Amino acid sequence: MIKKLLVLVAILAAMGSYAQGNGVISGKITDKDNNFSLPGATVRFTGSNRYTISNQIGDYEFLNVPAGSYQVEVLYIGYQTLQQDVTVEAGKTIVVNFAISTNSENLNEVVVVGDRLRGQARALNQQKNNQNITNVISSDQVGRFPDANIGDALKRVPGITMQNDQGEARNIIIRGLAPALNSVTINGDRIPSAEGDNRNVQMDLIPSDMIATMEVNKTLTPDMDGDAIGGSVNLITRAAPNGERISATLAGGYAPIRENPIYTAGLVYGNRYLGGKLGMVISGSYNNNDFGSDNVEAVWVNDDAGNTYVEEMDIRKYDVQRIRRSGAIAFDYKFNENNTIYGNAMYNWRDDRENRFRTTYDDIEANYAADGTTIDSFTGRVKRETKGGIDNNRNKSRRLEDQRVQNYALRGEHLLTPGLDMDWQMNYSEASEFRPGERYIEFEQEGLAFTQDVSNPERPFIGTTGEDLGSFEQSELTENRDNTSESEFGAKLNFRFPLSIIKEQKGRMRVGARLRIKNKDRNNIFYAYEPVGDAPTLADVNTSYFNGSGFNPGSKYIPGTFASADYLGNLDLNNPSLFESELDPSEYLAVNYTAKENIYAGYVRWDQDLTSKLSMIVGVRIENTNIDYTGNRVLDEEELEGTITNTNSYTNVLPNLQFKYNATDDLILRAAFTTALARPDYYALAPYVNNIAADSEIIAGNPDLKATYSYNYDFMAENYFKSVGLVSAGAFYKNLNDFIYTYSNNQYNTADFAADFPGQDNPVPAGEEWTFIQSRNGETVDVYGFEVAFQRQLDFLPGFLKHFGIYTNYTFTESKANGITNEDGEERTGMSLPGTAPHMFNGSLFWDNNKFSARVSLNYTADYLDELGSDAFQDSYYDKQLFVDANASYKITKNLRVFAEANNLTNQPLRYYQGISSRTKQVEFYEGRFNLGLKFDF
Repeated sequence: MIKKLLVLVAILAAMGSYAQGNGVISGKITDKDNNFSLPGATVRFTGSNRYTISNQIGDYEFLNVPAGSYQVEVLYIGYQTLQQDVTVEAGKTIVVNFAISTNSENLNEVVVVGDRLRGQARALNQQKNNQNITNVISSDQVGRFPDANIGDALKRVPGITMQNDQGEARNIIIRGLAPALNSVTINGDRIPSAEGDNRNVQMDLIPSDMIATMEVNKTLTPDMDGDAIGGSVNLITRAAPNGERISATLAGGYAPIRENPIYTAGLVYGNRYLGGKLGMVISGSYNNNDFGSDNVEAVWVNDDAGNTYVEEMDIRKYDVQRIRRSGAIAFDYKFNENNTIYGNAMYNWRDDRENRFRTTYDDIEANYAADGTTIDSFTGRVKRETKGGIDNNRNKSRRLEDQRVQNYALRGEHLLTPGLDMDWQMNYSEASEFRPGERYIEFEQEGLAFTQDVSNPERPFIGTTGEDLGSFEQSELTENRDNTSESEFGAKLNFRFPLSIIKEQKGRMRVGARLRIKNKDRNNIFYAYEPVGDAPTLADVNTSYFNGSGFNPGSKYIPGTFASADYLGNLDLNNPSLFESELDPSEYLAVNYTAKENIYAGYVRWDQDLTSKLSMIVGVRIENTNIDYTGNRVLDEEELEGTITNTNSYTNVLPNLQFKYNATDDLILRAAFTTALARPDYYALAPYVNNIAADSEIIAGNPDLKATYSYNYDFMAENYFKSVGLVSAGAFYKNLNDFIYTYSNNQYNTADFAADFPGQDNPVPAGEEWTFIQSRNGETVDVYGFEVAFQRQLDFLPGFLKHFGIYTNYTFTESKANGITNEDGEERTGMSLPGTAPHMFNGSLFWDNNKFSARVSLNYTADYLDELGSDAFQDSYYDKQLFVDANASYKITKNLRVFAEANNLTNQPLRYYQGISSRTKQVEFYEGRFNLGLKFDF
């Protein structure tokens, strides 16, 4: 590999040697009024089609410029056009910096932009000048919405919705495609996942104020990692400023669901040193929110007589504290005009402390009347479980989920000759989730009479008679430690040089190589405890009681009496005179695994302008994936029969062709044919087999899963307004091959196991039918849809009305999946791809002037299939959601403003339903969130 790379460098150096008689023009584009860098600026030679685009920190570069005199100009939406005369000398780099302003003597040419639109201007200029289809949001725009984390901010982007966890946006859906089909990167580097079984990045882990720009790539280019079928979100951290900058935020808030305060603080400081050669910026963020949720869950069954009733139900009360801490540092050092290095480090740390009080009605049996079909009563048991943790400085008698994501990167940019650029990057990322001292205690009472009211299946209700605290016997006392970690080392090497086959038209070739070394490990342990002597009843312990007053799903749901969190946290479980401990392998053996993946990639990308208006990207990326996974074979839940190791290697070829047509200075048409892939989730690939004889169930990994491969077709039309705005419309079609779904078979027998696992001991007794669950490849999925977007300051209106503005977008997605089979091996027809949201809408109405800003925002997502069951009755759907948020700010002085935020004014619950929309599977409420604070900028 190294020899091949050296040969390539020699060839490129030879190609660039012809340019020694030429020179280079480079420089930086900044905002004259505040000295901020301006990315996405068009820099061109006046009167010719030779141009380039400034990068994320405002830098630009022209390679291989013949010696002579030129006029160079800068174009930027919302800013004046500025020209400078330049003389290029052979073999030299000429530095030409531009400081452009929003002020203009010719108001017919440029509409004057105030502070409120500068961030939007930066984002739209990048979006306009990107070669691929993207959406860009700057930190200034994020600040206009009341969003605490990156996930909540991203849901404002056209074609994006989020799956929530405890009221915060966590998993990203792009163009209706599930989180497993998308990717998230920091400064172009893939972020590992802190969760144990998937590749999803927890978007609620990263505070929104730690990111400078969010770039959503809906079509990939050959120089980008290929594992992003729906799209790739690139989070760009703050770069060193061009001068001293100080920014600070301090806020306090209120979470009414548990009537607790919210604390928020942030700080950014940056400056340049050593005569401007060294730039550095540090930033930090802190958020502490003590809230909770009210939850009801139900599992439905349809008996042989056609009766539909609830066979299990939970009433859950959550108390949750989330503390987010984030720190970042970035620097750049310019050795000379041809050599610069950059460094970035970011550390995100979230503590999630939780108590859960869960009442469960299960083991429900229907009692039938004499006709054998009419249900006249139910019997079952009631369980009351407290979830918490050891009482120490970290857990504080709560379950602690310690999640951390860190990323470190070093990058260099070098001009080797006037016609040859090289850049390189190395990065190391790590994500972890550690749950120490997590405890559960449960009490149960059996043989109770139940009543059911399912006349309104959206709010099913179970009533009991005969409950008695003294009859609730302790049935469970456990403590576990869960530990998951994932790391990735990455390296890139890229070369770039001019190459055009059309005279007077710009052309540029990029070639590069990429290495990713990934390691994932889940190592859990679980202990069960029995008290020495008689087990206590619920009447014997310290308790907490929760009535139904104020319970969001309805006051008829009464969580009831539980062992208190403090009682659970202070139990001395390691005292052998009080408790006997025993490992419980059924809880951890099958879920533990290790995974190693090495990914080697190379690409060729050629950008060629065909005319002064039409440009093209053509290229190919090749990715080779080598995997080495180890899982456990577990016999009858508790016995480790052995480990299973599986290795595999496969190669994907990813061709790419994209066109961009500048119909006018403001109207851009884009068309693209691209390919992408999605690797299976880690745990789905792990070669484990878990035989659960007590439940007549087998759950297995599938090391033979293929990566999903997609052919993508996109068209987009964008019209940009000089007054900083956009109207766009586009359509897309994706053909996915070997998509992955969860297969379930309730009629699994001895012969089926022998066919699926030849040579292994068969746990299924002859003549019995068990349930078998495994991830499998389907055949094909067709996904298609369209999106429209409009954002505009209504400055053409008179007086007071000209300060209004609109931000709105809508996305429609439809899918059809083939190759999904039911438990009888029959293909299910008319199925959509799980995770495909058909309708997504964002709307925002705002009013701004130089002092005051206010905004009301709406986010809507229609319901969609979330997870396939063994048949239509068991399918699970994610219900529709409508969020309404509001925020306002007032500038007290030039550098100080006060702001107020209100989230989830609709008290939108997270809701799943089973089979049909009226049949609630889960409904969880969070209520609103309110903040008031000060922000200082200098």
